[in-house]
Amino acid sequence: MGNYAKNTAMYRRRRSGKRQRNLQKMGDFLQKVLRRKKILLDLMDHDILDTWNKAVGPQISAHTNPFKFKNGTLFVNVSDPAWMQQLRFMKQEIMNKVNLEWKKEEIKNIYFSIGDIHHTPVKTEDHNIDFSLYPLKERDKRLIRENLSQIDDEELKDILKEVMTKEMIKRRLNE
Repeated sequence: MGNYAKNTAMYRRRRSGKRQRNLQKMGDFLQKVLRRKKILLDLMDHDILDTWNKAVGPQISAHTNPFKFKNGTLFVNVSDPAWMQQLRFMKQEIMNKVNLEWKKEEIKNIYFSIGDIHHTPVKTEDHNIDFSLYPLKERDKRLIRENLSQIDDEELKDILKEVMTKEMIKRRLNE
């Protein structure tokens, strides 16, 4: 058998699927391997991020970032002191909501601290937002007026004004 034939046969054996049946997700074994090598890292279970976002909603989620879960305590970075104060008042309610969604382990405490918020913004749905609670800034209103000034049809102008207003508010909430 020539070298090409040997290499091709070896490649086929490797690709036969025997090894692929034993594949695992990295998150399922990484923590064990790191612990065995005495590399201690606090890895965040990404399921808790989804659970957190569902439980607290888009407004709170935009100002918070859970970054560690250890010994029943969820550690959450908060964007600023005003949000941290508000969240401390809501702590028990938030824990109850998160525990209803989170099926893996009970969250017994939440520790809030001021920190960087590094995550992609949560997509907000129109039906979850009361747009009347978020008035536009004067420059936003002026921008809408200027863009709609060339449209003569009043009905179309009203529809476009509403769409532009909602879009501006959603962008602001997702910043």
